[in-house]
Amino acid sequence: MIDIDLYFWPLTGDEGGYRACLSPDEVARADRFVRPGHGASFTVARGRLREILGQYTGQPADALRFDYNAEGKPSLAGGPLFNLSHAGGWAALAICAAPPEGLLLGLDIEAHREVEPMVAARFFSPNEVAAMPEVGSAAWQGAFFRIWTRKEAVVKAVGPGLSMPLSDFDVTQAPGAGAAITRIETPLAPGGPTDWSLTDLDTGKGMAGALALCAGRGRGCPVPRLTIREGQLPLPR
Repeated sequence: MIDIDLYFWPLTGDEGGYRACLSPDEVARADRFVRPGHGASFTVARGRLREILGQYTGQPADALRFDYNAEGKPSLAGGPLFNLSHAGGWAALAICAAPPEGLLLGLDIEAHREVEPMVAARFFSPNEVAAMPEVGSAAWQGAFFRIWTRKEAVVKAVGPGLSMPLSDFDVTQAPGAGAAITRIETPLAPGGPTDWSLTDLDTGKGMAGALALCAGRGRGCPVPRLTIREGQLPLPR
C-alpha cells in the first residue's frame, strides 16, 4: 500500500500574496500568459503548491528550489514526490511523502468541454476509439474525458511530455468497470500493464480526474491509499 495525500483548492484568493513566494522564473511564466485569468490561476496554483510542500519539507514556501526535467516537470531534491494539475477553476495535488525508490506518480483533472471527434481519432488508440460510445451520444463526452485523464495521468507520471504518444498505450474507458492500462508499447514508460495502477477521482459532474502510479518493471501494481488533506470530492461547481 502506498500512501498518497490529495489536496484540492479553488484558483482564487490572494494572487499578490502567492506571487510573493514564487521564484523569478515562475513570475516570468505567469506574466507570459495571454488569456485573461490564466496568469492569476497559475500563480495561485504554484503559490499554494509551495505552501503545502513547505509543510512537508519544513522550509518557507519562497525558499523551495525546484528541479526540472527536459519537459519542465518540477521535482524537489529529497522529496516529497508530487504532481499538480489544474482545470475548471480548481487545482489538484497528489503527494507521496515517503515514496519507494523509482515510484512514478501522475495526476490529471479536466473540465468537460466540447470536443471534436477528430481529437479522439488523432490521439487515442484504435482500440480505445472503437470502444467509445457512438459519436454524438450523451455518453461520448464522458468517455472521452475518462480516457483523456487516465492517459494524461500516465504521461505526467512518466514525465516525457508530448514525446510520448497517447496512442502507444490503451486504457479502459467504461464507467464503473475500473480504470486500468490494458496495453503499453513504448520505451519511454517502464514496465507493462500489471506494473501500473490507475485510480479515477470522483471530481463531480462536469469534471474528470485520474491518478497513475508505477513502482517499476516487475514490481507489480502499486495500490494507493488516498487521504484527502484539503478540499473535498466531488469538487463544487
